[in-house]
Amino acid sequence: MDQEQLKQQIKQLAGERNALLIAHNYQRDEVQEIAEITGDSLALSMAAANTGKQVIVFCGVHFMAESAAILAPEKTVLLPRADAGCPMADMITAEQLRAFKAEHPGATVVTYVNSSAAVKAESDICCTSSNAVNVARSLDSDTLLMVPDRNLGRYIAGHVPEKDCICWDGFCPTHDRLKVEEVKQAKAEHPDALFMAHPECTPEILELADHICSTSGMYEFARRSPVRKFIVGTENGILWRLKIDNPEKEFIMPSQALVCPNMKLTSLEDILLCLQTLEPRIRVAADIREKAKRSLDRMLAVPRD
Repeated sequence: MDQEQLKQQIKQLAGERNALLIAHNYQRDEVQEIAEITGDSLALSMAAANTGKQVIVFCGVHFMAESAAILAPEKTVLLPRADAGCPMADMITAEQLRAFKAEHPGATVVTYVNSSAAVKAESDICCTSSNAVNVARSLDSDTLLMVPDRNLGRYIAGHVPEKDCICWDGFCPTHDRLKVEEVKQAKAEHPDALFMAHPECTPEILELADHICSTSGMYEFARRSPVRKFIVGTENGILWRLKIDNPEKEFIMPSQALVCPNMKLTSLEDILLCLQTLEPRIRVAADIREKAKRSLDRMLAVPRD
């Protein structure tokens, strides 16, 4: 089958299965195109929890589908590619986090949503790249353990100097590949462009940024800005929606290395098979789910800007 035939079959079967198809901003273009909802990991998990549909097809990576299963335990959450993982989420285990907490008694654990359900269950509160600073400011504790992303942790630390932020040594391999020289070259070649960077980038990259924000923040910034050219410091899947929302604007990738292989695993064929078989299904054990949900709920209670 060609892509159009695949899309038609997927839409038909999704309707028959009462399924909601959602896709992360970093997925392949054709996967985002067929999804009913696209967005960042937490927004998609909340959409999964709030939908009236019984089946959720989560086109993303494993920890994202876990979050959906945590927030919507009564629904069938499917991940089209069971092997779509997240190297950063794998850089800390629940056992390692328990040992980290033991080294810093009394500290509050702030865990990025890019983490496993088991790690969330050992945490005090979660955060996203868009609300991380607000989450840190909302806490009474003077000492925060930031896991698993050292780059996001350092970014938060720069905005809450009154707190001692101790960062786990994890990172996103995709964002970590972006080099200072590449950004400087892109800025030199496009002096009229603004550089948007994701806080998962290294501190040296963030120092060059005109605007630091999450993927959802990049969509908003690009729409609102009168500037017509942007250098994009995040995974290249974001270009699909940026271009659709802003057809009159230009978006430049400073590096060809900004591609997450895990995010690009899911194909239309995988989605169709997933709907046909209702597998692979993501389940979270009840004891872990309840603890992990508390850390997510505590985050969701933090006021937004």
